[in-house]
Amino acid sequence: MLSAPRASFLGHSTVAIEDSGVRLLTDPLLRGRIGHLRRHGAPVTEASWATLDGVLLSHLHHDHFDRRSLELLGRSTPIVVPRGGGALVRDLGFSQVDEVVAGDRISFGAVSVLVVDAEHEGGRGPRSAHHAQPVGYVIEGERRIYFAGDTDIFDEMAAIAQPPLDLALIPVWGWGPTLGPGHLDPLSAAEALALLAPAVAIPIHWGTLYPFALERLRPRALSDPPHLFKRYAGELAPASEVRILAPGETTEL
Repeated sequence: MLSAPRASFLGHSTVAIEDSGVRLLTDPLLRGRIGHLRRHGAPVTEASWATLDGVLLSHLHHDHFDRRSLELLGRSTPIVVPRGGGALVRDLGFSQVDEVVAGDRISFGAVSVLVVDAEHEGGRGPRSAHHAQPVGYVIEGERRIYFAGDTDIFDEMAAIAQPPLDLALIPVWGWGPTLGPGHLDPLSAAEALALLAPAVAIPIHWGTLYPFALERLRPRALSDPPHLFKRYAGELAPASEVRILAPGETTEL
C-alpha cells in the first residue's frame, strides 16, 4: 500500500517529494558548508538521499547545483537539469541526464513532471562560462506540486495554477542578510502565492545558509522570513494554508 503523498523540507531549496510511489529530490544541498556559507538547522541524513527515483535541478548557482552534494548520490540516479547544464552533470559521472526547457514534460513511473519558467539569472558564476535558463517544476501524481526553484514573481505564474495546485514550494529569502535581484522576499512571495492559489504553501530557501559568524551580528534573516511570509499571505492569499517546516520536518498532503 502506497503512503500518502508527502514533502520533507531538508533546508534551503532541497525538498524530498514522495507521491505515487516515486521519490524526487530538488536542488540537493546535503553538506554543512559551501565556501563562506555555513549550514544552520538539522543536518541532512543519508537516509534522505539513499533511495531516489530522480533529482530536479532548477539552475546552476552553487547553492542549488552543489557538485559535492551531487557526488553523494548514486551515479545511476536520473538527473534533470536546465538545458546548458548537462555537461556539468555528466562530468560527475551520472549516466541518466535530461536537459530541459520550459514546456518539456518527463515521467518518473506514475509521476509526470512539467517544466515551467522561472525569472532568475542563469549563469554558474563569474568564473564559469556555463549558462542555463533557470526553470521550475510541477510534479503531477496524486497531488499537483509546484517547486519554484529560485525566481522572482512573473505574470505566467497564474497559468501554473491551472489545474489547481495542492502544494507550492515557494522561496521566501536567500542565503544572507540581503537579497539581490531575481529573488522573492516575504512580501513578493505572498504576492506570488496569490497568483498560484495552492491549497498549501511551504516556504523554502530560508534559514539554512548564512555567512560564517554573521548570525551573531544580523541573526533575524535566519528566522524571520517564513513568518513574515505567512503574515503577508494571510492578507493577500487567505485561502492558501501556509505550513512552516524546519529543516528535517515532513508534512503529508
